[in-house]
Amino acid sequence: MTNDFSGKVVLITGASSGIGKATAILLAGRGAKLSLTGRNEVNLRRVGDECVVAKKAEQPLIVVADLSSEADVARLVDATIKKFGRLDVLVNNAGCVEFGSIETTSLAQYDLNMNTNVRSVYHLTMLCVPHLIAARGNIVNLSSLFGARAYAGALAYSMSKAAIDQMTSCMALELASKGVRVNGVNPGTTSTPIFSRAGMSDDQVAQLYEHQKEVLPLGRIGDPDDIARAIAFLASSDASFITGEHLHVDGGWHATCAR
Repeated sequence: MTNDFSGKVVLITGASSGIGKATAILLAGRGAKLSLTGRNEVNLRRVGDECVVAKKAEQPLIVVADLSSEADVARLVDATIKKFGRLDVLVNNAGCVEFGSIETTSLAQYDLNMNTNVRSVYHLTMLCVPHLIAARGNIVNLSSLFGARAYAGALAYSMSKAAIDQMTSCMALELASKGVRVNGVNPGTTSTPIFSRAGMSDDQVAQLYEHQKEVLPLGRIGDPDDIARAIAFLASSDASFITGEHLHVDGGWHATCAR
């Protein structure tokens, strides 16, 4: 099985819930050694326990960190290399969403989106690249449909994800000669806590999901496992001739003009 991750060390950010959690459990089941980070220690440790059940082996490394902190990012990389001695895959999944147009946004909202979704990814990747080159590993960046298509009402978030798309493309070219692949996944609407964390009520989230079911060609919103399987594919040797790719996992939304 070429998507077997036995012996591979995988660092996943934002691993305490949603897509990060699903990716951790999936890759644990395929034999990966995991370094998991997030800000919620209780949830991270629960995910770690689920990974042990899936893998029936060692507990993942749990590093509670705020990726907007340069010290925390450096500590995360140091702890990963100290425990495992190598790094094969970096999954840049952590992020946030803030809603607002150019008329209603603020610089604080802009800074939060850009610092969380772009600067922290840039910094963490900088520190991981030497280890990924040594292992001839790869990077998977989590972007969004909003990074590739215009959508009114989430300006700062959309800008941050467009930056991730460009970062993915540029790094793919820069690192190809070193044997390091860099790819991105652009999810559409997916059932994760990101919307409630952005301030939406349960009713608003439910209404959003119902609306999306009507406009998405496949007639449903995404599940975290849908995105995790795409990440696993791009991170595996099945994708050994793929770099600089932006894989839309959005139920066909990117092919429509629907809003």
